[in-house]
Amino acid sequence: MKTLNLNKLIWIFCITVLCVACKDETTNSKYKLTASIKQKQNPTWAEKLGWPAGKKVIILHADDVGMCPEANDAVLKLLHQNQIQSSSVMIPCPNSEDFINWAKQHPKMDIGLHLTLTSEWKTYRWRTLAKATEVPGLLDENQKMWHEVIQVVQHASAEEVETEIRAQINQSIAWGYKPSHIDTHMGTLYGKPSYIKVFTKIAQEYGIPANVIDLSKPEVLENFKKKGYPLNDSAVKIVEDYKLPKLDFFTSAPNTKTYEEKVSSFKNLIQNLKPGLTEIIFHPSTLTENLKTITNSWQQRVWEAKMFSDPDLIRFFEQEGIIFTNWKTIMSRYNKFETKDKF
Repeated sequence: MKTLNLNKLIWIFCITVLCVACKDETTNSKYKLTASIKQKQNPTWAEKLGWPAGKKVIILHADDVGMCPEANDAVLKLLHQNQIQSSSVMIPCPNSEDFINWAKQHPKMDIGLHLTLTSEWKTYRWRTLAKATEVPGLLDENQKMWHEVIQVVQHASAEEVETEIRAQINQSIAWGYKPSHIDTHMGTLYGKPSYIKVFTKIAQEYGIPANVIDLSKPEVLENFKKKGYPLNDSAVKIVEDYKLPKLDFFTSAPNTKTYEEKVSSFKNLIQNLKPGLTEIIFHPSTLTENLKTITNSWQQRVWEAKMFSDPDLIRFFEQEGIIFTNWKTIMSRYNKFETKDKF
């Protein structure tokens, strides 16, 4: 009788363990299914544009082209060697037309405009393309663009901003080149919601994609709020209504004290990115004494010119399985869809 009871207890224990295991497996399956459904309901822009789920799709983007010969030389080399995918030109700067002429001869390259509303350096300055009487709020006491974003926000109306960025786009077109994308120098066009509205409106009007970040994910929105961007409900709604492709995330190459730290920090940046479409900006320049007189960030810029041709970093990209793209490819994929409902 005791043996029977013991066997019965063992049998009950086994059944209980089996039921718990089945319940756990069912629960895990439900969690996996829920996660899968959520992923399908809120796909990344990389997935929307046809890249595989779970992949990091990256644009390595050189800003400040046209600012000086040193910037032009470094970016031309990196583009020719296919070590970066994209760049944008500061039309008000003295060497912009030189680069636009090169872009016209290389139509497959992804060359956009770095829409410029500030002139940040102490002695190396530029002014607006629009007449001073049309955009007085964009000019300081020396009739140059303001040094800081906050000064633009304090003095310039959205109408003045629109006048100036139209002038810059139209200048490029007058030179014979329609830019493949537009972005914003020092983030000024995200300085307040009325600027964002102008930025997105012009992008859609000209059919030129802007570097607009998808703010529908709370963690992305919170990240940019922490950096000081005034992304209130109005700004979020403007971005939501924007109809051209968006980025899942946007970031920049970190500044460091040594070249080795620069490469290591950039690797960490890549590894910490979530899957999706990300643009990473930087400012490569060739080292000259002239560059040192223009900007106190010259060392970072020289390292950024070197970094992307570094075999160690190139191998790292391959090992990480990074997919590289540019704005031309993004728009090509976007335009292939007969309906834009999925966007």
